[in-house]
Amino acid sequence: MTEPRWLSAVDQKAWRSYLNGSQLLSTQLDKELREKHGIGLPEYEILVRLSEHADRTMRMALLATDTTMSRSRLTHSVARMEKRGLLERSAIPEDGRGVNCVMTAAGWQLLRAAAPDHVAGVRSHLVDLLDPEEMETLGRIFTKVFDHMTGIDGS
Repeated sequence: MTEPRWLSAVDQKAWRSYLNGSQLLSTQLDKELREKHGIGLPEYEILVRLSEHADRTMRMALLATDTTMSRSRLTHSVARMEKRGLLERSAIPEDGRGVNCVMTAAGWQLLRAAAPDHVAGVRSHLVDLLDPEEMETLGRIFTKVFDHMTGIDGS
């Protein structure tokens, strides 16, 4: 059995800081959205992704990929949001198996109300803590991670 390449003390500290910081950040942003708007961070992200597409509509499979949710988790989230009148699902006429997810007017209203508070939270809990160079570095780091994890870098 080959000995693992253990993390150095510096690597371990950075890894743990990332885990702790990212979890606390996500928890705080989720808490703020739930308290002020009655929606969690995953549901907010669904609304954001839909808002970026024509007619605020996406195939469920693409929405799952874009939000990095499993199809099962997305289906449950969308079902809850449908019950609140925020989303609707509809069959894709030209594809017997495909399903679209469509943001309703109520979903759009909620997104427009929540977005300023969410952005304020992202700013106060992350962006404003870093200088511009650190933000650029953070962006480059997570672009590399994303590209690696999605196979964009050829892996």
